[in-house]
Amino acid sequence: MPPAPAITDLEALKERPALAALLSWKPDAVKAAKWDRDELTIWLEPALLPGACDVLRSSPATQFTFLADITALDWSPSEPRFEVVYSLLSHQRKERIRLKVKLNGDDPNVESLTALWPGASPFEREVFDLFGIRFQGHPYLKRIMMPDDWEGHPLRKDYPVEGYR
Repeated sequence: MPPAPAITDLEALKERPALAALLSWKPDAVKAAKWDRDELTIWLEPALLPGACDVLRSSPATQFTFLADITALDWSPSEPRFEVVYSLLSHQRKERIRLKVKLNGDDPNVESLTALWPGASPFEREVFDLFGIRFQGHPYLKRIMMPDDWEGHPLRKDYPVEGYR
């Protein structure tokens, strides 16, 4: 049996608690949303990410208290080039949500979430190390996987397959 088609209409999704909380907080924070395979994905304005995460974490209707993962995608040569993906979990509601922000390739940076979730630190360091995306306000943004003297960011699509020579 094939999965149900994805729902991308904000009007059809606005009853979902997470989306409803964000739309009542700041409607211009939400750029798009999609319900697919029983999971909600919300694209946010990058500058409003920390506030949106605070709303989703503290609202009694959502309770997304656990940051499960942060990763990134490189859509080169398209612009915006990068997409940072945040996976949140509400243990109380037994629900997951995915937040995404799109960043331009010339200076990819977004606000750090370590003030809300200290556990965001290693995830942000990994994304910085492998993609070169900077997290403003991170307390210790240094490489975590590659040596300190490594040139470039190996998961970028323009990184040479055999490394720089």
